[in-house]
Amino acid sequence: MHIIKIDPRALKDNPDDARKSKSTPQGDALLAATIKAVGIIQPPVVSPEADGSNGFIIQAGHRRTSGAIAAELEEIEVIVTDAADDGGAMRSMVENIAREPLNPVDQWRAIERLVALGWTEEGIAAALALPIRQIKKLRLLANVLPAMLDQMAKGDMPDERQLRTIAAASIAEQKEVWKAHKPKKNETTTWWSVANGLSKTRMYARDASFDDELAQAYGIAWVEDLFAPADEDSRYTTDVEAFLGAQQEWMTNNLPKNGMITESNNWGQPELPKKAERVYGKPKKSDHTAMYLDREGKVQSVVYRMPEPKAAKGKAADGGAVAPAQRPDVTQKGQDMIGDFRTDALHEALQRAPIEDDTLMALLVIAFAGQNVRVDTGSGNSGSFRSQIAPHAASLVDEHGKLSFDTETLRVAVRSVLIEVLSCRRNMSNSGIVSRIAGDVVGADNFLPNMGKEDFLLCLSRQALEAACTGTSVLPRNKVRDTRTALVEHFQEERFVHASALFAPDANEIANWKTRNEIVEDEDLGDAEGSSDEPEAGDTDPDAISEGFREAAE
Repeated sequence: MHIIKIDPRALKDNPDDARKSKSTPQGDALLAATIKAVGIIQPPVVSPEADGSNGFIIQAGHRRTSGAIAAELEEIEVIVTDAADDGGAMRSMVENIAREPLNPVDQWRAIERLVALGWTEEGIAAALALPIRQIKKLRLLANVLPAMLDQMAKGDMPDERQLRTIAAASIAEQKEVWKAHKPKKNETTTWWSVANGLSKTRMYARDASFDDELAQAYGIAWVEDLFAPADEDSRYTTDVEAFLGAQQEWMTNNLPKNGMITESNNWGQPELPKKAERVYGKPKKSDHTAMYLDREGKVQSVVYRMPEPKAAKGKAADGGAVAPAQRPDVTQKGQDMIGDFRTDALHEALQRAPIEDDTLMALLVIAFAGQNVRVDTGSGNSGSFRSQIAPHAASLVDEHGKLSFDTETLRVAVRSVLIEVLSCRRNMSNSGIVSRIAGDVVGADNFLPNMGKEDFLLCLSRQALEAACTGTSVLPRNKVRDTRTALVEHFQEERFVHASALFAPDANEIANWKTRNEIVEDEDLGDAEGSSDEPEAGDTDPDAISEGFREAAE
């Protein structure tokens, strides 16, 4: 290896140079200006011609040589070295990447040349300091129609998603689509239309519930999407029928008790049995499960409840037909859903919302005034409530039967009791107004879900639906169905809570409740009904209790 001075015009281009596409005019102009100002900092690398003549072939530095000619230099320094075993393929590629990045087509062509010369993908990746995934991704261009590659080499590149779609199609398919969408001279390609013509439905392995054994049984061969992010499972198949068949068999094999497999409707919702009520809160043991495939082929499941048999409706007292009642703003099903929504939101607020200790204590008192709270004796069924509360009560007592707890343990126990007691459900567990007072106090309104969904809006009357349009960009339609559809679309981006679902009771409800539950003083019984100055036999001294709490707190 030695350095000589030579006229840059005497150097010959290497026909195997990695850069086939022209560099940008701006880049060439900047390089020429730099050479004219300060000269060539890194001399080009040349090797003697193989035929023994006195000529030299450029191995690295084609752009520097062209820049020197453009700068009108008479002589430049060059490094003379022997040609590499691979004809300088790797050196040419590294030099070009370092000076000005090659476009993907030129990179792919250079990589294919290195592979033909015996380089492995791992070796190329190590030499170029590129991820092996990037090398594999570039090699996908081998699946692209040559005519498309020529267009891409001009700088007219599709985006990564479009290139992925094109490379996944066969050459015959690409040829047909390219014939229809090939750009005219000096125009760019509408790559989205090319990709759209070649796109196929993909079913991804990450959405599959079945295992590899079932995939093999259905002949599913996964293809890795090398253009996808490296940290996600990008395997897919275009054999939609086989994928859905495997999903169906998995559902059949894993169907829970009281379960069924159903289809989805035009809106992607499961077709449930007639009169079935979808459960939005916590399910019961007697509830049913419906499994179905959504539009992406994923296995989904919903819980539903069949209504209790209803007694036959009677006739009017005079023997005539009963006049149909005007439909309320919210149907009974809607009220049931509101009860579920309220209860779940109330429980979530009691678990997570910041609540002062004295507030918790007050809530605990009013919770036990709820209409769903009972104390049974003898053989009555009161074990369920006790079994839920007993572990928390036990955590407040030490092994000697003394109160021993920290503030956090007490707080967890009180919250758990409130969650077990307070309920807004429209059944025997309904606590009544006290649960709504509690929900208002702890801000449970903020935990209510978005009720602007098809299933809840179906429960609203025309008047209530049109009222829901207030404050939105949705205008009431002539048909109730059209108004509901517009609201569902609108509330996909915004949260909607029906006014009747809010927790705060009105003033009349509060007044009536307080009137029914006033403390009636009785002079014969002391300060309040049921109280006395002296504790009866078996009672605990209140002062002793207070002292015990103080000792525990200290």
